[in-house]
Amino acid sequence: MSYQEINSRVIDSWCSDGWEWGKPISHEIYQKAQEGSWGVYLTPTKTVPKEWFGDLRGKKVLGLASGGGQQIPVFTALGAVCTVLDYSECQCESERLVAEREGYQVEIIRGDMTKPLPFEEESFDLIFHPVSNCYVEEVKPIFAECFRILKKGGILLCGLDNGINYIFDEETESVVTHHLPYNPLRDPELYEECMQKDYGIQFSHTFEEQVGGQLEAGFTLTHLYEDTNGEGNLHEHGIPTFLATRAVKPEK
Repeated sequence: MSYQEINSRVIDSWCSDGWEWGKPISHEIYQKAQEGSWGVYLTPTKTVPKEWFGDLRGKKVLGLASGGGQQIPVFTALGAVCTVLDYSECQCESERLVAEREGYQVEIIRGDMTKPLPFEEESFDLIFHPVSNCYVEEVKPIFAECFRILKKGGILLCGLDNGINYIFDEETESVVTHHLPYNPLRDPELYEECMQKDYGIQFSHTFEEQVGGQLEAGFTLTHLYEDTNGEGNLHEHGIPTFLATRAVKPEK
């Protein structure tokens, strides 16, 4: 079984156990978004600034590894025409349930973002890509694909893990237990640990890979902010473990 399929099944199991990022929004939150009161997350605790989006009415938006019925319903409520691609069957099903409940159309694709994305060039105005490339070994091809399918002037919004979480033990977040890069595919003992603890197969990535990868793809970086885990020892000490970026495909 590929690591991608392992991760898909693990995330399905997390959703069944009540994973925070697998809970679809309520009808009340959808209604509030229609009324102009809304917020979405690329990282655990900070909502993305609204000015990062611009006016979404009529815009074509792709939620990349953004299933779960949390962000796409909000974008739809704001007037966007939405597509979501996610490799978790449960996350895709949550999108269907919210769309049926609220009576809107959304294109839902169960797909693997490590493969070429199933879209024509310049298909989207905006791509929303919350923290998820930590489940992918090579991230630069994803940014290249995002650049290809975005229209000129299109926006890429990413949530990125900076790797610090992978250094420490999970229980106390105070003991250095692993080195970087964190890659279970290159460390049999780490692979076995991940399988036993139901972590899925996760990977650390550097700023060079993630921010540099966007720049190499051709994007212009316009904004960023850092965020914490929202709880635990690292959070209590104010240690940023995530980064959110806004990048634009140049007009020329």
